[in-house]
Amino acid sequence: MVSDALQIAGLLAGGIGMIGTFAVTGMPQWRVSAFIESNIIVFETIWEGLWRHCIRQTNIRMQCKVYDSVLALSPDLRASRGLMCAGSVLSFLAFVIAVIGMKCTWCAQGSWPPKGYIILTAGLLFILSGAVELISVCWVANTIISDFYNPVVNFAQKRELGDALYLGWVAAFCLIAAGAICCCFCCCCEKTRSYGYSTPTHYPTHSQHLHGKTESSYSKSQYV
Repeated sequence: MVSDALQIAGLLAGGIGMIGTFAVTGMPQWRVSAFIESNIIVFETIWEGLWRHCIRQTNIRMQCKVYDSVLALSPDLRASRGLMCAGSVLSFLAFVIAVIGMKCTWCAQGSWPPKGYIILTAGLLFILSGAVELISVCWVANTIISDFYNPVVNFAQKRELGDALYLGWVAAFCLIAAGAICCCFCCCCEKTRSYGYSTPTHYPTHSQHLHGKTESSYSKSQYV
């Protein structure tokens, strides 16, 4: 019962992390315009994402435009494109493999070792996808903070941390937690299986010992 609860908890955490990763990849709120010093235009908000940038004005609908060229992006956003796409694919594969490896599924029926390896593979993929997403989000956040405190950068070009970065940290934590749960579940079940199938050493009982001595004495009496 506890093992089933652990499996379901790992699958739910992985599903939440996967959905969060998809959302973060498509959200434009990675970098948000900062209202500091002479930049007092508060009726206009600029969002910069991996694929497009948007301008939201007061009482006017938001307008978004896809980037004309990938080379026009900063190095952190260019790298985050590939990293987030890789993290999305890895999280999806990990979730599918985790579903196949669950005890309640019929896809991989049989002894425990094959399903144990499936769950372990899903856990490692969850951890890898979470690490990739964490690298991407932290890289962009570090660039934003460095430019914010850099006196050379113009105030109009300074940005703040967007909602996508916070959601990315949560999604990465969920993926890593799901991977840890899957790996721990596999290790615990493997130990339980090894203990359950270990055959105890049988020692001869007192009656068997006496029976053996009687047979040996009878065989000696025949040759006398």
